[in-house]
Formats: sequence, structure tokens, C-alpha cells
Amino acid sequence: MQKFNPSTILYTPDALNDRGQKALLTYPDAVPQAIAQHNRLPALEGNHYQVKSDVLVLGRLKTLLCRESGRSSDFIAPSLANGCLGACAYCYVDRNKTVNPITLFTNTEEILSAVNKHVQKQPWPKVPNQTHAQFYTYDIGCNSDVSVDASISDGVETAIRFFRDHPKAFATFATKFVNPQMLDYDPQGKTRIRFSLLPQKVSKLVDVRTDSLAKRLAAITDFYQAGYDVHVNFSPVIVYEGWLEDYRELFEQLNEVVPPKLKETMSCEVIFLTHNQWQHEINLSINPKAENMIWAPAIQETKQSQFGGINVRYQYQLKAQWIAEFKKLQQEVIPWCQIRYIF
Repeated sequence: MQKFNPSTILYTPDALNDRGQKALLTYPDAVPQAIAQHNRLPALEGNHYQVKSDVLVLGRLKTLLCRESGRSSDFIAPSLANGCLGACAYCYVDRNKTVNPITLFTNTEEILSAVNKHVQKQPWPKVPNQTHAQFYTYDIGCNSDVSVDASISDGVETAIRFFRDHPKAFATFATKFVNPQMLDYDPQGKTRIRFSLLPQKVSKLVDVRTDSLAKRLAAITDFYQAGYDVHVNFSPVIVYEGWLEDYRELFEQLNEVVPPKLKETMSCEVIFLTHNQWQHEINLSINPKAENMIWAPAIQETKQSQFGGINVRYQYQLKAQWIAEFKKLQQEVIPWCQIRYIF
């Protein structure tokens, strides 16, 4: 994982608790600048990639709501952070934002207290479902990449230890990075890490500035041995000429690296690409090669998201056919890796 070394730190005064102060001290060469609100930034110089590299925002999260999920988790926890060092061409977090630097929320304990209050209101024991048979699962990385966040502050470690010791709650997050320091967090099976995997020829185009497929595959055993519940995430599935052949190769690579004991518990989730008109226009200027692969009007249709945005997805009938083909290939090559959900 490349080192994050911001030259500017924007902060709200209420974010400068001990964790916020430590973040400032971590980057002594960065120029600090007070701002009124973490979600209303001053004009920033540089393009999409430069701002992600050069700017860190420290804020205090005030909206401490847990939202229903039902797919990757039972609930989405209040965000520990927003934004990411990577600049994936399809990232929904970046949509409708000209620039989107990492915003670290320093009030981790308040966020976790909200999770605790929420889970205590749920019926117990939990009715088993595809997210987990025993615990209520909370996604702690919907709007950021937790592996990157963990390199900036101890907030992620604090969260993983909270879930490790909680009798009812369980953490989960997807990642495209490998952060070796997280191997020391001792989750004791109470945090699920979902490594996002795409075929290498696709990943190098669209997973901008993330760790390589080889690094992610190599990390699977390490994180399993460190006590994580390791799953994989085939997302987004991008359709192009020869895509199934490339997924066959990816499945074969996965089959080679996953130890037999882990094959007994590893599952996957599969999400076909959803794109966005605004994002498409931005990508034309910053990543046109990726856009040639993910923008395909002949096989896509518009879709209104649950938050009101207008996105594009693969046409329904075509997608149904491709889902069937994907499932058939999965059963042929990695039948041990059960699909938790696919859409």
C-alpha cells in the first residue's frame, strides 16, 4: 500500500480530540488549516488524484445513524471515514464530487457507542441469515477503505477491538488494499475482511492506485491466520469480450491460494457494474482507457438509485444471462466459495 503523506490538513476545531491531535502530529510537514464544516471544503488546487494524495480532512461525525443493509451486512455503521486514497473509475463515493479527499472522523468512541445502542435494541438471539448465523453484522467501511484509514489513526483498531469484545455485534468491510499493521489487531474471528477481486487486466485499468491483485491474493492467508473472517468480493463485475475467460483465470488463482481450512468458511458476494453519467464525463478526462471498458450504452440502461441519483446498469435481460453464466463458472471452478448474494 502506498504511503499517504498529505501536505495539507483541514480540520474542524471539534475534531481535535486526542485522536485528531495525533493525526496532526503524524504529518508534521503538513500545513494545518481550520475550517467550519468537514463537508464544506474551501477551493482546493489540483486534480482528482492530487487532492486525494495531498489533503486530509479531520472532522467530527454528528449524524450517528445505523442504516439497514441486508446484503454485505445487516446494517451500515456510522462512517469512521469518508473518501479513499484510491481513485477507482467506478467508485460511487466519488460521484457528484469534484474532489473527494479522505475525511477522518475522530470521534470513534461516539460512533461505536451509537452501534452499541443500536444493536442492543435488536431481537436476541438473532435469526440466522446470509450475513451471519449468530451476530448482527455492521459494515464499517461503506464510504472509505478501512485498510487506508488504519494507516492514519488508531480508530480502526479501536473499532475492531470493540467488535471483538461485543457479545452481539460483528464488523465487516471490503478493501482493495493490504495493510500489514492490521495483522496485529487480534480480531478473534469477529471482523470479516472482504478482499475485492477483479481480473488483473481489468483491475490495473479501473482500480486506480490500489494494491495489485497479486498482493490481495497473497494477503488472504495472512489475514486468515491473524484471526479475520476472510471472504472475497467480486465487485464490480464488468462485461467485455472475453470476460468469462478472465474470471476463470481469476477463480483458478483464488483456488490455488486459499488454504483448505479457509475453503470451508469462505463465501463471496458478486455485484455487477453500476456506473453514472457524471462520473463518466469526469473519467473521460482523467481515465479514458478505463471509461472505454465501463461505459457501454449499447448494453446498459438507466437506473434511479435509492438515494435519487440517475445511474446506468447492464440491461436486465442481458444481466440475468450473465449472472447465470457467472454462477455456472463459479460452480465449476470454485464450488467451495458459496455466493452469498449476486445482482
